[in-house]
Amino acid sequence: SVREIAQAANQRNLGVVAYYFGTKERLISEILIDGAERIETLRAGFLVDLESNGGPATIRHAVEAIVLPSAWFSDTDDLYGSYFNRFLAQLSFSSGELIDTTLEGRWNGGYQRCLTHLRRLLSNLSRVEQSRRFVFLGTYVSALLAQREFMLADHARAHPTWRSDAMLQDIVRTATALLTAPNSDDRNGIT
Repeated sequence: SVREIAQAANQRNLGVVAYYFGTKERLISEILIDGAERIETLRAGFLVDLESNGGPATIRHAVEAIVLPSAWFSDTDDLYGSYFNRFLAQLSFSSGELIDTTLEGRWNGGYQRCLTHLRRLLSNLSRVEQSRRFVFLGTYVSALLAQREFMLADHARAHPTWRSDAMLQDIVRTATALLTAPNSDDRNGIT
């Protein structure tokens, strides 16, 4: 609530959110843009490297371009990154449309480039199947990165599993498997 936001900001004036942002939704949009802009900067650099070499050449490389910049942001930006993946995951469950309208066309260009590459690399799937898999991918990656961020924010324990590079690579590997699972016409004994 606006009251909780003002209290968390150590503000006695409950109108502080309205004064600076107009509405609670506008405040949420500003937080969303701020974090997305930082991730997009990391993702753009990652994609430039891949694309300058003709890639991404594999589905895994395209998935890395989605996962790794978000994880790096969480790991390296103490001010914003320490909570942003959790904020984004929670917001996606309650206000997915707000995310889409806030980021569309400006703050998610790198993510959209990744999806374009994935569409090319997943040409064996119909566009509808690709879109479904992308919904699964977004939810899966968002939830795992939020959980990783939560565990890393707990300074009472070391959490070596969540801190390891192997964990990030497993997230990439399993997300890639989600995308490359047999399509509905190729069950291979799967019912």
